Amino acid sequence: MSEANERHLQRAQAELRAGGAVLLRDDQNDVLVLSPERAAPDRLAALATLTGAPADLLISRRRAALAGLVAPIDPDDPRGVEPVAAPIRDIHDPSWRLAADPMLSGDGAAARAHALGRLRPAGRASAAAIALAKRGGLLPALVAVELPAGQLPGGATALDPVIIDARLLKEGQIAAGHLTRVAEARVPLADAENCRLIAFRPADGGPEHLAIVVGEPEPGAPILARLHSECFTGDLLGSLRCDCGEQLKGAIRTMAASGGGVVLYLAQEGRGIGLINKLRAYALQDRGLDTVDANLTLGYEADERDFRPAAEMLRALGHTRIRLLTNNPAKVVALGAHGIEVVERVPHAFPANGHNAGYLSTKARRAGHML
Repeated sequence: MSEANERHLQRAQAELRAGGAVLLRDDQNDVLVLSPERAAPDRLAALATLTGAPADLLISRRRAALAGLVAPIDPDDPRGVEPVAAPIRDIHDPSWRLAADPMLSGDGAAARAHALGRLRPAGRASAAAIALAKRGGLLPALVAVELPAGQLPGGATALDPVIIDARLLKEGQIAAGHLTRVAEARVPLADAENCRLIAFRPADGGPEHLAIVVGEPEPGAPILARLHSECFTGDLLGSLRCDCGEQLKGAIRTMAASGGGVVLYLAQEGRGIGLINKLRAYALQDRGLDTVDANLTLGYEADERDFRPAAEMLRALGHTRIRLLTNNPAKVVALGAHGIEVVERVPHAFPANGHNAGYLSTKARRAGHML
């Protein structure tokens, strides 16, 4: 993807987060979308009357199933990510929002009966729109109107949409790599006085990733490495709901004791759904869901992370063979797929406490972690 396209993608993401409209163009059909989480009521109403037909609620098939709008679908069924569209009979009736936002109290089946029409499969542009909402850290639920390809009704100009090619959001084309090394400094740590932080900035303007280089890892040797997704609550606040803080500090101590290593601190909070949505997932867990089902209920997948940036950072640091500190076999597979040889998986588990035992059990039982 060119830098110009990456900048345009970032602009569309920012517009959606700010409550603005985005038009995603595709050779099948175009789709004009607003986020009900961010857009003002008058803008949603303007969109709903744009074509004379009802605007649609766009959500994933899995989110629709969990809201009671379609038959249940297995969490591992790949069809769960497919977008579906349901006509919103009255944009001013708030009950349709029950299918869009799982944090609202109410009955999803009632939302279908009173506010939404029959669901139908949505097109490629709609799938790209949901991907854009995810990139922006928004709930993946949008109010949308489908339009003939290449045609923009006159009334749409009042919404002043950012126009973007939907193909930029196809799987595998989103700029996860293309990192630039932008800053480096020596930062002595309590558990590793010989330590450097190196910042990498993605070309699409997204948040920076950090490499925590402990000691003097030997070039060419299979170094100790850990992929650590940032966790504000665990790493900084010492939350007991997860084991992230212990894993981060434990990795640094292990590397310092063994002469060196690299922790790749990735800007992928909450398995890639962002801090706000992670807090929403916590609230759903307090209602009785486990960590996997909470993410699925929000409309996200169980794990939305992309480990291509980690592979690129390792190569930039001169390391292509590693001993990976992890309990997650998916990380081993992902790094191998992106050209990093994991010569050994080094177990990295810590005892449960009274608050995270269920979380750890779910990781082992449903995500295959080797605990």
